[in-house]
Amino acid sequence: MNQFLWGVLAALTTIAALFFWKFWRATRDALFVGFALGFLLLAGHWAGLALLNPTRETDHYLYWARFAAFAVIILAVINKNRSAPRSTTGRFRRTNPK
Repeated sequence: MNQFLWGVLAALTTIAALFFWKFWRATRDALFVGFALGFLLLAGHWAGLALLNPTRETDHYLYWARFAAFAVIILAVINKNRSAPRSTTGRFRRTNPK
């Protein structure tokens, strides 16, 4: 039963990665690349668990892929928040002029 569920998780995270890749192609925003890569790493993790079927899941080295996936997603979010907002006029606009 675990192998089936790991396979389902691998398929669903691959679909999520494809959606984020599609959004990146439309917007060219690096955040979507980070999410696509993160979900692709998660898909590899779940597929690896399904194929290898470890006896003790907690001692398995495939969990480094999960750590890398979350690290990529966190770094993508941090990178997105650190970038300056873009304006059409090249200057920052005041939202509440007095």
